[in-house]
Parts: sequence; C-alpha cells; structure tokens
Amino acid sequence: MNLQPWEELTSPMTPTDKFFQVGHYNKPVIDEKDWSLQVAGLVKRPLGLSLAALKSRPTQEVVFTLECSGNHGFPWFTSGIGTATWRGAGLASVLKDAGIQDKGVEVVFYGSDAGEEEVRNIKTTQNFARSMSVADAMSPNNILCYEMNGAALPPGHGFPLRLIAPGWYGIANVKWLKRIEVLNTRHMGRFMARDYVTLREEQRGSEKVWTETSVGRALLKSVPGKVTRLDGQYRVVGAAWGAPIERVEVQIDGGPWMPATIDRSRRPEFAWRIWTFDWKNAAPGEHVITSRAVDRQGNVQPSMEDARIAGKRTYWESNGQVSRRVRLA
Repeated sequence: MNLQPWEELTSPMTPTDKFFQVGHYNKPVIDEKDWSLQVAGLVKRPLGLSLAALKSRPTQEVVFTLECSGNHGFPWFTSGIGTATWRGAGLASVLKDAGIQDKGVEVVFYGSDAGEEEVRNIKTTQNFARSMSVADAMSPNNILCYEMNGAALPPGHGFPLRLIAPGWYGIANVKWLKRIEVLNTRHMGRFMARDYVTLREEQRGSEKVWTETSVGRALLKSVPGKVTRLDGQYRVVGAAWGAPIERVEVQIDGGPWMPATIDRSRRPEFAWRIWTFDWKNAAPGEHVITSRAVDRQGNVQPSMEDARIAGKRTYWESNGQVSRRVRLA
C-alpha cells in the first residue's frame, strides 16, 4: 500500500489503494460463506446475520474522513487519514431489532483479528475489541459497513464487515467485525483501558495532576497540505476536519493570522473541508506555514504551546497546529 502524500492531494476523496491501514493483531482471511455477525449479551433477541441478510436491510451511506488517532503523533506519520464513501446497514436498527435490555450500558464490538495479551502474568488470546456507550452506539450515523468507495470492503479494510462511526478516530471503527455484545458494565480491554489512552499532565491550582482518557471522538484539526505556483503567485492548499468548520486561518513565518477560503460546494457533515490561501508577494527562501481551524462553536485548534498539547505525554490525539516548512525558488 502506498499512502497518498499531501503533495498529491487533487481531490477531496481518497482512492482506496491510497487509503491508510492500521492493524493490531493478525489480518484474518474470511470466507463470506462461513461468516456471520453475532449480536448477543444483554439483548432480548440474540441475532445471527449473514452478509446477505445485512445487505437486504435498508442502506446508509456517508462520506467520512477517517483519521488514525496517532496521525501527526510522530514526525514521519502524516498520512494516516483519508476520506471515502462508506455504505452499509444502520447499526441502530440492528440493535433495535435485538432489543437492548434496560440494564445494558455498554456495547462492545469484536473483530476477527486476534493476538496474545498478558495481564499480571496471565496470558490470553483475545480478539480486537472497542466499545462505546449504548447512547453512542445508537447514533443514527453509525454504519455496519460492507462497501468502500462503491466496491466491497477490501480485506485490509475489514472485509466482510466493519463498523463505521462517523466523527470518531479510526481505532473505534472496528474492522473484520464478527460480534456485538451488550454489557452492564464498562469494557476494559487493552484498546480501551491500556492502549490508545491519552496521558496528560494538568495544572489544578497549585497542584499538578495526571489524567488518563480513552481515545474517542476526533478532535478539531487542520493541515497546510501543499504549495503550488499559480499565475506567478503561490497557493497553499490544505484541509480541515474533526468538527463542523466555520473558518480556517493561515500564518506565514509567525506573522498575523489571515483567512483562508473554504470550498463550500460540498458540505458533507463528517468529511474534511478543503481550503486554499493565495499567498501574495511571497519572497524566495525558506518559510514556515501554519494553519488553524475554528469550528462553529468558536473552538480554536490549539497551538503546540497550548496546555492541552504541551501537557500531553502520549502521541495519540495530536491535533495541535501543524506547521510546514517550504523553500521557494
């Protein structure tokens, strides 16, 4: 797989063969004939659904920008993001058919991929799993997805079925989905409680305290993607996502923040917005370009010096302002 560099971004949509993949255990090879989705736990009517049965249900489709929560957490990892059209059956309708019992509080999504885990010298083989509250799982936006960009899910993206949870980081969008289980307590597996946890030092009055939170919903972010020459001048092209975007601002070499132009011809709720900034009177030499997004609630993408970013000790949820160095001839 060759990831799509920002410099090659020519369309809001990401080709499937350029879309990033992240795995945590093995990559299972699944025969559709032998596969079914089990819905169990604290439900009134346990279900077993074949892929054909899921395809016979009413379909949902969403254009969704999926980002790895480790994207930009390392200097070399900057293409862990892509936008695709995802299609499948609504998760909420399946859960309604199963009938969640009143004491059910958490919904766990299990993938077919598995690996060895060790907790206090006890070794077990476990399937990848992530969970969310019943209220979050019942969002009408969630899809039991079997198509990506108009074709069947490729094996690396979760064939035959994956969860698509628009607005959440990639880790929540479980691939190779095989079982959904409703619990009466929180699920505390590796990828909820021990990994994909953001560790942050915070100042509370005169005291410093540490907080640990599980990676969940995507955060407000923008990136200056590339610089192109246009009619003797330069144009900066980038993207903003993670929340409904109100505006994007660009800063050159630490100067004043200047407004970018957002492409508002497409208004998908969960997809990134492409923006441009016409850089006038750009001088030859090396420059630093920084962008920041502002959402409709007035929240501003934090700087790298902001306490929310500076106090963070893990690389997950790295949504601080991104700067790019360019050299103009």
